[in-house]
Amino acid sequence: MTQPSTSSPPPENAPGESLWSKSYRKFMRDRFGVAALVIVGIYAIVALGVWLGLWAGNWSELGEEGFLGMTREHWFGTNINGQDIFARAIAGTKTAFEVGLIVAVTSTIIGGALGAIAGYYNGTIIDEIIMWLYGCIDAIPFYLFVAAIAFALEGTPYAMHVAMIATFWSSTCRIVRGEVIKIRNLEYIQAAHAIGVKPMTIIYRHITPNTFHILLVQGTIAFVGAIKSEVILTFLGLGVVDGVSWGTMLSESINDVLRGHFGNFLAASGFLFFLVIAFNMFADALQDATDPKKISN
Repeated sequence: MTQPSTSSPPPENAPGESLWSKSYRKFMRDRFGVAALVIVGIYAIVALGVWLGLWAGNWSELGEEGFLGMTREHWFGTNINGQDIFARAIAGTKTAFEVGLIVAVTSTIIGGALGAIAGYYNGTIIDEIIMWLYGCIDAIPFYLFVAAIAFALEGTPYAMHVAMIATFWSSTCRIVRGEVIKIRNLEYIQAAHAIGVKPMTIIYRHITPNTFHILLVQGTIAFVGAIKSEVILTFLGLGVVDGVSWGTMLSESINDVLRGHFGNFLAASGFLFFLVIAFNMFADALQDATDPKKISN
């Protein structure tokens, strides 16, 4: 009689398993990280729906009753112009994701490229120039520098984006440079040198892919930083002009709170708070999951 076979659970680190597979498995074991990713995904769906015109299309419509309290039709009430505060907060999600994605992707690409070049040419004039450049940027107070660029480019549709990209790339550049300095001394890089592979090919085909885990984490950090900076700049009058954002709502709430109406403040700060908290938790979990030292343990 044939005995039923019993299958044993797969080993913790299966032979031949890639680092990305290990990272994915480790991330999925982090309950807080997965929960944070779900929350961020919900925000992303909300932003996509606004972009497609599925909801919150009435955020700019003027109503008959201003400063209306919370009702079934208006979850956070209305502002002084009778506009639905909840619809405006939903529409502000699109603005947040638009700014976050543009700034995070662009600044991460620029920082990663310059960091890889600086690390590869460590000790040369190229490295010195790049180090001097991001040293100058880091020496200037962040919000002062961003506000100065945004003010200088006032009237340009993407002035705020340019201002943040001009500052956000430096941290990514510094971290990638340090990693590339270690990678360039590995045997496979020396072998590529020996057979005559061009430096730029080595940098972008053999070195940069090994810094992708750093770029991924830095991109998430830049995303959160861009959203918070946008809210602050808009609050100061240097950000979003034609449209709505959480910064716009917080700016409007100054006078509203003095009159005893907290809808704008609660909606904007609540949406911002939960997105930033969720994305920070997601970034922490992603950093732990993609850290090569922790994966190998």
